[in-house]
Amino acid sequence: MASIAIIGTGYVGLTTGACFSHLGHDVVCADIDEAKVASLSAGEIPIVEKGLDRLVDEGLRSGKLRFVVGAAEASKDAEFHYLCVPTPQSADGSADLSYLETAAAQIGPVLPHGSVVVNKSTVPVGSTRVVAKVLGRSDVAVVSNPEFLREGTAVNDFLQPDRVVIGSQDQEAAIRVAALYSRIAAPIMVTDPVSAETIKYASNAFLASKLSFVNAIATLCEAVGADVSDVVLGMGYDRRIGREFLRPGPGWGGSCFPKDTRALARIAENAGYDFHFLNEVLRVNEDQFGRTAQKLIEAVPADMPDSHIAALGLTFKAGTDDLRDSPAIEVLMRVTAAGVKVKAYDPAVPPERNRLSEMYPDLDIEIVSDPYAAAEDAVVLTILTEWDEFTWLDFDKLAEIMAGNNIVDARNLLDPTIPRRRGFNYRGVGR
Repeated sequence: MASIAIIGTGYVGLTTGACFSHLGHDVVCADIDEAKVASLSAGEIPIVEKGLDRLVDEGLRSGKLRFVVGAAEASKDAEFHYLCVPTPQSADGSADLSYLETAAAQIGPVLPHGSVVVNKSTVPVGSTRVVAKVLGRSDVAVVSNPEFLREGTAVNDFLQPDRVVIGSQDQEAAIRVAALYSRIAAPIMVTDPVSAETIKYASNAFLASKLSFVNAIATLCEAVGADVSDVVLGMGYDRRIGREFLRPGPGWGGSCFPKDTRALARIAENAGYDFHFLNEVLRVNEDQFGRTAQKLIEAVPADMPDSHIAALGLTFKAGTDDLRDSPAIEVLMRVTAAGVKVKAYDPAVPPERNRLSEMYPDLDIEIVSDPYAAAEDAVVLTILTEWDEFTWLDFDKLAEIMAGNNIVDARNLLDPTIPRRRGFNYRGVGR
């Protein structure tokens, strides 16, 4: 088994480190935040991610997983060095590589001879060359091994992936990285670094395109009177299309799709190609945010302008506590800008630990502790994140405590007949 240094303990780094330790490798994860390192060393997981706490506890108990402060400390004795640092979006839409370059500069002087540095972060085409230049080590190989982890199912995605992609000009280094996954039953694709980096961006952009497409189809369904649920069911039976990512909603978001789609458009622009199609995918998504917000605004009775709406769901998807580029937030920003008051509930965003005010200081909403506290005296109830618990709402209770009877289900989570039988005006997406 190999010795692996993980630089960065965010979603990707922590999941990668815990899963590699589960596979039997000796893993040291590094972060610059001393308090975070102390918490992780005590088995305290700072994010909501199914199964991750169990794997971290397993790794700590077996001694296969450790946490240290500083990239150099983790890398000084390791054979493989995974760069799992943020690559945030710059103002022009391109990826900011400053964290990646800083990490490479820190580990360069201490890397053992013959070790392999692996780009796991989502990085622009050509980033392996950038890292190699910063390292300044001719005896060290730089390999691309992009992640395909979905928040909420990241552990399963790592241990049961659709594929493992490795990009390297050094065949021996590629084989050594592939060997790290020997206990995983999945196709391993070895290609050049530029192709590996493009595969990551192209995959996310394609999935974003499917989401924008189905939201556009949902709008068409509303215009012609079709039911989008039946339309996408019929489409999904076609094996060439598939059922995945054909669920309409308030728009798509999260920490990857918006950033990666814009970055790919920027990469194309820098290469002299105007990616009209991808720019339209982004525009359709912006339109969907506005269309969803308008549904909520129009649902507020004109004679009750001072009333509030109850928003259920704030995270960008169920199963995570991530609020970055959340469609729910994008919609509520537009709603509150129109003067509508909002009380919101999300099972992963407790009122006493309200991170929204830090991430979105211009968003003025009240966070409450349960869905009924949000719904009390509300004139509209909306579902913006597809948490399973919202399918079990007590509509008799809602009818008693709400001041209005409008429901806007932006995730098509509910069976429309249930709220309608209890006197609610139900409106979904494409229904």
